[in-house]
Amino acid sequence: MKYLKFKNHSEQVSVGKIVCVGRNYAAHAKELGNEIPDEFPIIFLKPASNVIFSGDNIIHPSYSENLQHEVELVLYIGEDIKNGTDEQAEKAIYGYTVGLDMTLRDLQFKFKEKGEPWTLAKCFDTAAVLGDVVLKKDYMLRGNEKILLSVNGTTKQNSSISNMIFNAAQCVKHISARMTLEKGDLVFTGTPEGVSRVIPGDKIEASIENIGTIKTQISK
Repeated sequence: MKYLKFKNHSEQVSVGKIVCVGRNYAAHAKELGNEIPDEFPIIFLKPASNVIFSGDNIIHPSYSENLQHEVELVLYIGEDIKNGTDEQAEKAIYGYTVGLDMTLRDLQFKFKEKGEPWTLAKCFDTAAVLGDVVLKKDYMLRGNEKILLSVNGTTKQNSSISNMIFNAAQCVKHISARMTLEKGDLVFTGTPEGVSRVIPGDKIEASIENIGTIKTQISK
């Protein structure tokens, strides 16, 4: 069982389900040749067993030749919510952290071509990297924080969470209308443009302004 790590907080909370929002930044949708969603973006899941933390290594799967990084704002759900209103959705978000949704892009493209689920492109050990959760009582999200990622010191992703098509509360509201969100669940809110391939030996540093920074390295 994996447990969340908190900044300035000692409560022990196990990681629940990880609900990921795809194509929530228009520029990222365009760079992969996808349509910009006019309704809510794609939703997919990752298991808690995928989780590692800042300082741990990402293991490059041997069956892929195109592992890519995706830095994301991650929402920590602190109470159960089903069919939430705007206000209830905002209230259910207890905190935030930085996350990496690691993706096997070559497998993803193959699955898309065949009309098959992306599961094996998104769900593998070490595919979800997390930083410490900053509770809302310690920091309230403004909605325009910078989101950045560098590989070996070179900036690859540089944007603002204001560029999300659907904001944090809208993501939670939409998801809660389809499935109950419970305490310990995490919502990955999508990645901005600039995703790129990484190989063993590469060092990744990802950050969100006022939320935190995570560091990891790719290994075989």
